[in-house]
Amino acid sequence: MECQQEKNLERCNCTYEPCSRKGICCQCIAYHLKMRQLPGCCFPKGAEATYDRSFEHFARLVQKGAL
Repeated sequence: MECQQEKNLERCNCTYEPCSRKGICCQCIAYHLKMRQLPGCCFPKGAEATYDRSFEHFARLVQKGAL
C-alpha cells in the first residue's frame, strides 16, 4: 500500500511543527501508542493544542462530552 501523505495532511490537525510523522498516519499512530497516547487527530483543536495526548486526557474529554 502506498502512503497518501499529501492527502492525509489535508485533515491532519497536529500543531507540533517539527513533527516528522505529519501525514504518515501509520508512523504517527505507532509512535503515540508506544507512548501511551493517541495522535492529535483524535482530539478537538483546543485540546490538541495542549499537547496532552494521553489516554487519560482523552477519557476526561469523553466524560465531559467534548468529543
